[in-house]
Amino acid sequence: MAQSTETTDWVSRYADEVIAESERRAPGKPVVVASGLSPSGPIHLGNLREVMTPHLVADEIRRRGHEVRHLISWDDYDRYRKVPAGVDGVDESWAEHIGKPLTSVPAPKGSAFSNWAEHFKAAMTAALAEMGVEYDGISQTAQYTSGVYREQILHAMRHRGDIDAILAQYRTKKAPAKKSQKPVDEAELEAAEGSGAAGEDDGSAGGAGYFPYKPYCGACGKDLTTVTAYDDDTTELTYTCACGHGETVKLSEFNRGKLVWKVDWPMRWAYEGVIFEPSGVDHSSPGSSFQVGGQIVGIFDGTQPIGPMYAFVGISGMAKMSSSKGGVPTPGDALKIMEPQLLRWLYARRRPNQSFKIAFDQEIQRLYDEWDRLGAKVADGSVLPADAAAHARAVGTAAGELPKTPRPLPYRTLASVADITAGHDEQTRRILSDLDPANPVTSLDEVRPRLDRAEHWITSQVPADQRTVVRAEPDAELLGSLDDAARASLRLLLDGLDTHWSLDGLTHLVYGVPKVQAGFSADATPKELPPEIKVAQRTFFALLYHLLVGKDTGPRLPTLLLAVGADRVRTLLGG
Repeated sequence: MAQSTETTDWVSRYADEVIAESERRAPGKPVVVASGLSPSGPIHLGNLREVMTPHLVADEIRRRGHEVRHLISWDDYDRYRKVPAGVDGVDESWAEHIGKPLTSVPAPKGSAFSNWAEHFKAAMTAALAEMGVEYDGISQTAQYTSGVYREQILHAMRHRGDIDAILAQYRTKKAPAKKSQKPVDEAELEAAEGSGAAGEDDGSAGGAGYFPYKPYCGACGKDLTTVTAYDDDTTELTYTCACGHGETVKLSEFNRGKLVWKVDWPMRWAYEGVIFEPSGVDHSSPGSSFQVGGQIVGIFDGTQPIGPMYAFVGISGMAKMSSSKGGVPTPGDALKIMEPQLLRWLYARRRPNQSFKIAFDQEIQRLYDEWDRLGAKVADGSVLPADAAAHARAVGTAAGELPKTPRPLPYRTLASVADITAGHDEQTRRILSDLDPANPVTSLDEVRPRLDRAEHWITSQVPADQRTVVRAEPDAELLGSLDDAARASLRLLLDGLDTHWSLDGLTHLVYGVPKVQAGFSADATPKELPPEIKVAQRTFFALLYHLLVGKDTGPRLPTLLLAVGADRVRTLLGG
C-alpha cells in the first residue's frame, strides 16, 4: 500500500484550522473537540473512527501547548431500539425493553455492570485507556436527568415553530439515495448505530403541533409517547403513551425525557462550544442530522463545528472471527491481536474520508511488516515527513510514549512459533533464543506484549485446519520414493544444520541448497541465476514441508526448522 508523500499530514492541517477557529470563536478558552458514542451494543471499529479522528487532532493541539478538551458524549439516554444479534447473555426477552433509555435496560446476563449502557461502555473505556486516548466522558443520562439542559429544552420548546420550519424544508423532499461507495470488504462498519445519530429522529408534528421533546413515560418507562399540549407560560406539558398512561407535568421541573436527535445534537454543540466534531457518511447526506443541525444550532446561539466526513472502516478476515459479537469486531477484539500502536497507526495514516481495512486474517502479518519497516525508516532518518508524523502519533501522545515491546521481533515469526509450540513457554523461549545466537532472547518478557498478541491471533483467528502440526514420525513412504537428486538436497541441508543454526543462517542454507546442486555458489544473487533455480527452490521447499508437516506449505522454513529443533529435523528428513 503506497504511503503518503505529502509533507504535512492531515492531522496537522486540521489542528491549524481548529486552533484558528477556536481563537476566533472563543479566544482564551480551551479548544473543544467532540465525539458521540451510543452504547446500544458492542461499540465496533467503525465507531472508533468517531473517537480517533478528534483524538488525533486534540493531541496535536495539546502537543503545541494549547489547552484542549476532547468530549465523548455517551448517548446512553437514547432509546433502546433493537436486540443486537450474537451478544452473550442476551435473548429475545430483551425486546420487552425496546423504547426505554439504554441506562434503564438490564445488562446482559452475567455482566458485572448495572445496566445495558454501562456494560457496553466498559469495554470501549478499557480499549481507549489501552490506546492512550485522553477524554472527558459525559453521560447524557446524567445530563438530562439532573436538569443540566433544562433551559435549553425550554428554549427549544419556545422556538419549536422555527425548528419545525427548518425541518419541514427536508420532510417534503424525496429522501436522498444512500451514498454509493466502493466496498472496503464484505464487512463495512458504519457509524450510525454507535453514535447519537441512531434513528435520525426529528420529532413529531401531530394535531397539537410540532414538539422537539420526547418524554419517557412515567408508567412503562418507554418513549412511546405523544405530546398533546404545551403551555409556554406555565411550561405545563401533557402527553399520552401507547401503554395507556398519560399525565401533565411542568417541563421546568421535569427531567424524564430528551430533545429529539436532530435538535439534541446542535443544542450540545452550542452548550459545549464544540469547535471540531467529525461525522460519518450517514450523517452527512442532504437532510441528515449534520446538515440540518448546522441550521438549528443558530437557534441556540451556537455555530456548527468544523466537521469532516469520515468513511467506513472495513474488516478483512471477519468470517474467521471466533468472538461472539454478532460478527462485528470491537476495538477490544483488535487489541487482543495487535498492539495499540499498530491500531492507532491505521487510523492516523489515512485521511478521515479514506476507507481502510483492519486485518484479522493473514493480512495482519503484512501490516506488521509494513509497520516495522516504517519504524526502521524513522530510526535511520530516511522516512518521509508525513509518514514520520503518523508514526509519532501512533507510538505515543502528548502525555508520552505508550508502553511497547522491548524487542519487537517480526509478528509473522512470533505467530509461526506460537503456531508450532501451541503456546508452550519454554519451547517458545528456546526457539526465539536460536533466532540470533549472538544476541539471544533470554526472557519472553523481552518480546511481550507482541508475542501475546501473535499467540492470540493464532489461537482465535486461524482455523484449526490451517494450524501447523509437526509430524510425529518420519514419512517413510515419501522418503523411500525419493530420487538421487532429492536425497542429495536433503543431505546438503542436514550437513549444514550445525553451522547455520540461526534464522539468518538457515535462511541462507535453505535457499542455497538448490543453487549448490545446480553448480552455483550458495551466495549467488537472483540476477546471477537462471529462472529455473526459482522452480528448483519451490520444489525443494515443498519437499521439506511434506516431510516436516505433511502439507505443501507452512510457516517460513527457517522459522519452522528452528521450531522443530535440529535433532527432530534430522529424524524427519531421514538423516
